[in-house]
Amino acid sequence: MKSFLHVFALFLFTGIVRSHESAAPASKGSGIKVLAYANTGYYRHPDIPALNRWLVLLGHENGFEVDVTEHWKDLQPEVLARYDVLVLNNANELDKVLPEAQRKAVEVWFATGKKGIVGLHAALVHQKNWPWLNALGGCDFNSDSDFARAKVIVEPAAKEHPAVKGQPAEFWIEADWTNHDRSVTGLPGFHVLLRVDESTYTPVRDYFQTRGGKPMGADHPIAWTNEPASGGRFFYTEFGHDLRSLSTPFARRHVLEGIKWAAAAGKSESKLAK
Repeated sequence: MKSFLHVFALFLFTGIVRSHESAAPASKGSGIKVLAYANTGYYRHPDIPALNRWLVLLGHENGFEVDVTEHWKDLQPEVLARYDVLVLNNANELDKVLPEAQRKAVEVWFATGKKGIVGLHAALVHQKNWPWLNALGGCDFNSDSDFARAKVIVEPAAKEHPAVKGQPAEFWIEADWTNHDRSVTGLPGFHVLLRVDESTYTPVRDYFQTRGGKPMGADHPIAWTNEPASGGRFFYTEFGHDLRSLSTPFARRHVLEGIKWAAAAGKSESKLAK
């Protein structure tokens, strides 16, 4: 029943992965097991297959396994139990593609098993009909920008978080920037890691300017964490619309450390560091 074989992802997914010119030798295993889920109920990003391959290679080069699926049967309790982290690779409007039983299984797996969820780019798009995920992420989608170079600011209180550690306080980088329907700043359990300076790019692209698209203004978080009192760890980043936004050493390290941080919900940091 393994519809998510990572070997399939490694050799059959097409797309040029610029930040992985060739597969590096596998690193010593960390014990982390990751399941990347990429089905969509709304817009399907064309780079999803290539991003799946990127994630598989990222795991291969850093000593952990990444399996890939788009089938709801792979989110049943007995399958989820094998994994430490669920990566939502642009998986949006999930109430349309995941039966209620599988959504509940994810909720129980996350909280009772002290697991981690990582959301890439569109993972928080149109999730209001799954209230649990909407609350876990803290917001939903309003609009987005074109692919653009912008100034990103590291939240001072988060500068030691592994997903941003060592990065300058301000830096320029290219991505597609999402406008959320609210800011997660100050929400209980949430910690902002990065913000984007909207004065340095056009925050609402033409398509959304006539469809109610609104910029977020001075408080525009683009990466954050949530550690709910019920247990588990959630990491979200706006990077990952396509391979271009993951082509820099920073973006690669950012996602890698986000996955490792999320996995630490159920493992000791010392074990993950080995």
